[in-house]
Amino acid sequence: MPSPVEDRPGLLLRDSLHYSDTVLIIPPDLIQCLTFFDGEKTERELHEMLYRASGDLRAGEIGDQMAAALSRSGFLEDECFAELREARHREFAEAPVRLAAHSGSGYPDNEPELTAVVNHWMERGPTEAEGRGAQAGKLIGIAAPHVSPEGGFESYRAAYGHLGPELRDKTFVILGTSHYGEPDRFGLTRKCYATPFGEARTDTALVDELMRTAPDAIGMEDYCHAVEHSIEFQVVFLQSLFGADVKVLPILCGSYFPSIYGGGMPEEDDTVKRFLGSLGEIAAREESRLCWVLGVDMAHMGVRYGDEFEARADADEMLEVAARDRQRMERISQSDPHGFWELVRENRDELKWCGSSPFYTFMKVRPDVRGTVDRYQQWNIDAQSVVSFAGMSFR
Repeated sequence: MPSPVEDRPGLLLRDSLHYSDTVLIIPPDLIQCLTFFDGEKTERELHEMLYRASGDLRAGEIGDQMAAALSRSGFLEDECFAELREARHREFAEAPVRLAAHSGSGYPDNEPELTAVVNHWMERGPTEAEGRGAQAGKLIGIAAPHVSPEGGFESYRAAYGHLGPELRDKTFVILGTSHYGEPDRFGLTRKCYATPFGEARTDTALVDELMRTAPDAIGMEDYCHAVEHSIEFQVVFLQSLFGADVKVLPILCGSYFPSIYGGGMPEEDDTVKRFLGSLGEIAAREESRLCWVLGVDMAHMGVRYGDEFEARADADEMLEVAARDRQRMERISQSDPHGFWELVRENRDELKWCGSSPFYTFMKVRPDVRGTVDRYQQWNIDAQSVVSFAGMSFR
């Protein structure tokens, strides 16, 4: 991303998977050097480019220093990176619990402050739904954002406001977006999720059943759980409502990119079909003791996400995005996975909905539910880029 440090312009490099904790800023004059680290160009070619650009015979030393810094930081695909990755994976596998990865950044890192800020986020406000008490049917679950609660708390509030104390003893099946996982794969863990509130309990019996019935579709003890926020934020809100030891089944849903880019429906992949079938059987058998929570954002538009325009929430191009978002939400509300997926596949999902796979998974395993949009929002995650999301309820 562009460097946010005012007196240090350039390109900022960081590792979102946290294999490396290093942050580097590449000065503007050296950014073109990064194109030489592609596994094909040679060290000599890099030296020649630097000499032509500077006329200095010693310019090659800059390339050598840059290569050393990138390697040392874990930003080259080499032995150093492999060792960092292996160490992080081993560390997660051996950890007794899934430690909070976003406390202190996405939310406060201590229980008193976290309690106060969640209470602020959950203060009652107007929703788009007309009278929740009048909605017909038994509550089956909710969809909430996974954007930073600071920017999306109104939609979190709209969703979590539906969950009453009578649900305390249920297992909450959390379908979260896997931003870093493999396509057509589902990430599971037996580890309990820890936050400043305490440790949520993972329903290991259901984890083991899924692993037994659909092993080829599952990444067990998936490292993505260690860094992913889409489930962690939901656990925080659930703990605030039902206590630290709330029971959860955390499932990271990998993207269905092969379907988006290659055609067909996601379940035409046999491993996806098997997982959806297994989860659907659990949903039918355990219906009375499950409640579903989707951790999902919607469109990602603007410069940060590769678009050529500067996006402003609820203005200009984002007005059309809102209309298209609502088309998709209508399909979700009617539990029409095929119609929803046809909209997602248009132009290879140019809206960049990162929550499309959890939504589709939910509709396939709970085809009997209907949804309501309680709050829809757009938020400028930076001055040029917008994320959209909603709070929804399902009955």
